[in-house]
Amino acid sequence: MHKPGLSVESCDDGGVTDPLRSPARRAVTQDDVARAVGVSRTLVSFAFRGAPGVSESTRQEILAAAQRMGYRHNTAAANLAAKHRSAIGLYLLDLLNEVYGDVFTGFREALGGHPNPIVLGVAEGYPSGDDGAVDSLVEARVGVIVAATLLQPDAWIHRLAQLVPVVSVARAVPGVDSVYSDDYEGGRIATLHLLGLGHRRILHIAGPEPDRHDGRREAFEATMRAAGLAPRTVTADDFSMGAAELTARRALAGADRPTAVFAHDDQMALGVREAAHAAGLAIPQDVSLVGYDDSRLSALHGIDMTSVDLRARELGHHAGIAALARLRDPEAPAVDRSLQPRLVVRRSTAAPHK
Repeated sequence: MHKPGLSVESCDDGGVTDPLRSPARRAVTQDDVARAVGVSRTLVSFAFRGAPGVSESTRQEILAAAQRMGYRHNTAAANLAAKHRSAIGLYLLDLLNEVYGDVFTGFREALGGHPNPIVLGVAEGYPSGDDGAVDSLVEARVGVIVAATLLQPDAWIHRLAQLVPVVSVARAVPGVDSVYSDDYEGGRIATLHLLGLGHRRILHIAGPEPDRHDGRREAFEATMRAAGLAPRTVTADDFSMGAAELTARRALAGADRPTAVFAHDDQMALGVREAAHAAGLAIPQDVSLVGYDDSRLSALHGIDMTSVDLRARELGHHAGIAALARLRDPEAPAVDRSLQPRLVVRRSTAAPHK
């Protein structure tokens, strides 16, 4: 029983501060426990909520550290906060990549007049991963997370979905609401376009593993083999324009340089464009170039880049609809919505010089 005039206050993450114990001490949070154990904040949440995916040894280590640090999980407060969650968390992998701006635009259009608040979480970029941004959305106690694009393994996403429903954007995750473009088909039509122009020395510049868009690389290599040609794939250190430029500089400097390059996305394709310019090569006269995403940059005058349109705005729109539906019916079967990409041909591709 508490003394009159004293109360127990709930911390933001479900912990409890007792004024009788620590009147001037900051409450211990789950972030503190995560740092002490050396795991993510999300994993600590999994452990306290009894979600699957946490080994028993790790769970016991987390609970022991929490007890040692004086952290107490307020289950009642956490359960109360978990009810009637109407906010939608939107996770974006890369705020600087225009494709995610298009996803956001379509997402906002889908929400329209709905009053649901939007909580934004942005990843720190490759290879930092998703933990921090996802943790912030879990802590905000959103009702559903729309994620474009998570780099974590499927099993990790399934564990997250035990805490908060997830709508995966631009990546298919079995058993989880997924709205995505067919990356294999996109890689296939890009490669067939270059083959149709007469190119045989075609290079694919891929992002590092895991890129979660393996279909583009797989389709390129399968289509080249089907044409009786050896596929040539190189991997950039990350998904940035600068990393792609460094990779392309090495590839374009060789005696057997490619006559065409298919890049993982438009941002990386722009890096290839810079490398070609530095090498004194003209596009498309010396090197044809195909990007992926069909961002607005690719259509700018002077760039005019052939690109695969993954229909990002539509993906965001369908993801918003799926998120609202999931809030209405948490028990509904998982959505699996696949959009067909389309090739937008511009002036960056032409037949190779004889």
